[in-house]
Amino acid sequence: MTGEESLRPQSLMLTFLGDQVLGRDVCVYSGSVIDVFARAGIGEQATRSTLTRMVGRDLLRRQREGRRMYFGLTERSEAVLHDGAQRIWQTGAVNRRWDGTWTLLGFSLPESWQRQRHDLRSQLTWSGFGPLFNGLWIAPAEVDVSALVAELGLSAHVKVFRAHADTGMDIGRMIEETWELSELADRYQGFAGRWQHWEDDLPDADDALVLRLRLQTEWLQIVRRDPRLPVEHLPADWPAEPAEKTFRTVHERLSPLAEEASERLLDLVPARQSG
Repeated sequence: MTGEESLRPQSLMLTFLGDQVLGRDVCVYSGSVIDVFARAGIGEQATRSTLTRMVGRDLLRRQREGRRMYFGLTERSEAVLHDGAQRIWQTGAVNRRWDGTWTLLGFSLPESWQRQRHDLRSQLTWSGFGPLFNGLWIAPAEVDVSALVAELGLSAHVKVFRAHADTGMDIGRMIEETWELSELADRYQGFAGRWQHWEDDLPDADDALVLRLRLQTEWLQIVRRDPRLPVEHLPADWPAEPAEKTFRTVHERLSPLAEEASERLLDLVPARQSG
């Protein structure tokens, strides 16, 4: 099973940790991780390199038990995983609760600041913004970008406002001109097409664990790129809701088998207080 694009080992690792470690106050044996990732087609060297890089980025911490090395979460990775879980299970893919508020962000950067301009645009895109005009970006709902702007060192060059559209404004047309709806729709349709047959078929337990890992990772990548535009201003056949139904149905079917496999394959120990 492959997604619309290659799933990076770190993305799969975060999903794995969110499933098996988050909220349980445990650490997982490196050999168990290597075993599961081998079943996902990721070699031992790549898995070990991913674990090492994540330790270096403060996304994992090591815990030695005898001759075995275990890995547990840090405050940073817990925050990342809680955010992902909320995006999947609470926020959802369809925005039915929009109150009409938009966030407008204007910026003016020196012409020579090409890297800063690129970084700002990239971060705004991941935060759900679209380019309304050159130097003026817009997002549905109230979006707090203060930390983002401060981290980039651009607070003096950015202005943020809350706004409502004027009466008679064609919001649907504005959305079509500002966001690449066709690309987002293709992602949802592609996801549903790849996973629908698992609504009826069942793999064996070991395959179910890997399939659920890929399912959640791919779904999170899609919904994190979705600005969650108000559904009343999207095309009537918008594919997010059917795709989300496929995700939840397949996840529910895979989970009993995946949990059976994890109980058999994973070596977990209680996490000790670091420091």
